[in-house]
Amino acid sequence: MSRGLTLDFLDTPIAVCRLPADAPVPDWAWKAKEFLTISRTPQELSITADAEVFPAEVPSQRGYQSFRVRGTIGFGLVGLLSSILRPLAEASIAVLSISTHDTDFILVKQEDIAHAKTVLERAGHHVVGD
Repeated sequence: MSRGLTLDFLDTPIAVCRLPADAPVPDWAWKAKEFLTISRTPQELSITADAEVFPAEVPSQRGYQSFRVRGTIGFGLVGLLSSILRPLAEASIAVLSISTHDTDFILVKQEDIAHAKTVLERAGHHVVGD
């Protein structure tokens, strides 16, 4: 990537949980309004969604917020995620990245958001939103 990307900061708190691979998708997951992604592998059922929909008794990793790459990303584009993840890794900021058909989301712990914004802007990206 030779030029910076526009990244929209999304302030919706997000949580992630891991359920047994053969577990049904729980009804509560479908209540997510801002973000929901469900992945099933032979090892797990992973749900990433608006934190507010997770029942208290479901073990989860909470306290994430996300940056969304603005626009629709072509499948042939090379280096986009690297241009975001490399500076964050060099700043010791842990991330979870999730790709959809159209774009990429970078999830960062809430306590690291301000630092992540600074790092991304220094790397030439434009972060929109508080």
